[in-house]
Amino acid sequence: MRLKDKVAIITGSASGIGKRIAEVFAKEGAKVVIADLNKDNAEKVAQAIIASGGKAMSVKMDVTNETEVDNGVAEVIKNFGEIDILVSNAGIQHIDPIDKLAFQDWKKLLAIHLDGAFLTTRSCIRSMYRSGRGGSIIYMGSVHSKEASPLKAPYVTAKHGLIGLCKVVAKEGAQHNVRANVICPGYVKTPLVEKQIPEQAKDLGISEEDVIKKVMLKDTVDSQFTTTDDVANVALFFASFEDNALTGQSLVVSHGWFMQ
Repeated sequence: MRLKDKVAIITGSASGIGKRIAEVFAKEGAKVVIADLNKDNAEKVAQAIIASGGKAMSVKMDVTNETEVDNGVAEVIKNFGEIDILVSNAGIQHIDPIDKLAFQDWKKLLAIHLDGAFLTTRSCIRSMYRSGRGGSIIYMGSVHSKEASPLKAPYVTAKHGLIGLCKVVAKEGAQHNVRANVICPGYVKTPLVEKQIPEQAKDLGISEEDVIKKVMLKDTVDSQFTTTDDVANVALFFASFEDNALTGQSLVVSHGWFMQ
């Protein structure tokens, strides 16, 4: 098992990409923490993992709330021991052209993506430093960490920002064997993306089918969505790569949409 007895906190893991990462990590022997704003759904995911023979617990976590993040991490340490892996995955999307974008919507999205990444990183990295075991911090970026699309100013800004945070964490954490990486998926058909399809159809004045074919998947090599398994397997690769050779790097997982 590639993550045997490692303690992994995955934020926003009651559904979608985060849930699948938690399931894959648990199969590889990790003790997984389902950290989510929706405690009921988080507990359901944790119980399903336990029923499948894995080790899991749930914590309610608003990643923008400093006290809630620190208390949640403390609860994990009390139950599972020090933290080995953080997957900063919690996020939302907002669709609007800049001239119609409300400041409160801008601030809300940046708070969840960037403040949340900072607060969870700070809390977990203290544990990683203290334990002396090192650790892996993985940020859920996007192709929009490298590229831009219309109607997504706060999302693109936030995802670019995670690249910068990752690089600083990689520099500071190296002496403690704490690595940092960013996964940059293309469109993954999660509830977050499902919600975007009608929103973009309305704003762009095209059909939902055209949003999928001519906007979301037009630059992929196979007209396929990125899958949660695609992303989870990359997360496993980073989490189990236990030296600094790849620290500070980002990896695009997009069926060829964006190539470096």
